[in-house]
Amino acid sequence: MKKIASVVVLSLVLVTLLAACGNGDSAKNKDSKKDNTLVVYSPNSENIVNTLIPMFEDETGIKVELVSAGTGELLKRISSEKDKPYADVMFGGLNKSKLTNEDLFEKYTSKNDKEMLAGHQNIDGVLTPYITDGSNILVNTDLIGDIKVESYEDLLNPKLKGKIAAADPASSSSAFAQLTNMLLAVGGDYNSQKGWDYVGKLIENLDGKVANGSGAVHKGVADGEFAVGLTYEDPSASYVRDGAPVKVVYPKEGSVYLDASLGIIKNAKHKENAEKFVDFMTSKEAQDVFGNDLTNRPLRKDAKLGDHMTPMKDIKTLEEDEDYVQKNKDKIVKEYTELFTKKQ
Repeated sequence: MKKIASVVVLSLVLVTLLAACGNGDSAKNKDSKKDNTLVVYSPNSENIVNTLIPMFEDETGIKVELVSAGTGELLKRISSEKDKPYADVMFGGLNKSKLTNEDLFEKYTSKNDKEMLAGHQNIDGVLTPYITDGSNILVNTDLIGDIKVESYEDLLNPKLKGKIAAADPASSSSAFAQLTNMLLAVGGDYNSQKGWDYVGKLIENLDGKVANGSGAVHKGVADGEFAVGLTYEDPSASYVRDGAPVKVVYPKEGSVYLDASLGIIKNAKHKENAEKFVDFMTSKEAQDVFGNDLTNRPLRKDAKLGDHMTPMKDIKTLEEDEDYVQKNKDKIVKEYTELFTKKQ
């Protein structure tokens, strides 16, 4: 009996040990699986995240948890979580002028940085630009007739009075970007009388018609409500790609392009995976998709562009003083609002 009891006890011990080993392996596998994840905060459009994130997952085997919200909300969240960050990457919504809290992000320079266009490479080792967007004029080809629209100056044509779609710079970020673009392009800086005189004349030609938001501007032109609109490249290129009766005009005076960047959050739990994410978004594969399949201008030198996009070499570009504009935004908006009220 003692012998049998000893065998039973030994068997139980072996079973327990094996179970413990099994649980250990299971825990190890669970941890390994957990480590093969990435938490991404992003204000980007559904087109971007629904296209690029699955590509990244397929390429790397890393599972992405996506949290979508507005840029301001996500930056506040990153700040509140700085002692124990939940996310690993901020994908979009970042540019030099908005990075007032650089301490929230890790320094990382992608292996693809040298492949990006000059002037659009890593900013101070923290932000990685991956796409850019610029101000332009959208023209309805069915309505414009023989009216020439090649420049900002052409928008002062009396024949266009009341036929120009524009949004309020006080409530629309793209309209504000268009305003500073005009001031720089026409006046040479943001305070010149020449630039503000032009804006005043343009306001008169709007004939009191101001759209509720940026979406109403490009949609109004594509739908035939307006002959021309002051908008930006991403939606404009999408209408061209989809066959709408429109054409994109880059003003002869010059267009300002502002980059969208991504950054790795300080003390990210999955820093190595985050670095892979940054490298992927600047890879040729991803950049080709931005420029060929989507309507976001890629920043890689060798990226492909679809027929719906104009090569950057054919566009006159201007460099905005982002620091000045960000610091003086309220002042610029106030001056515009007072001028708009005066011209009514």
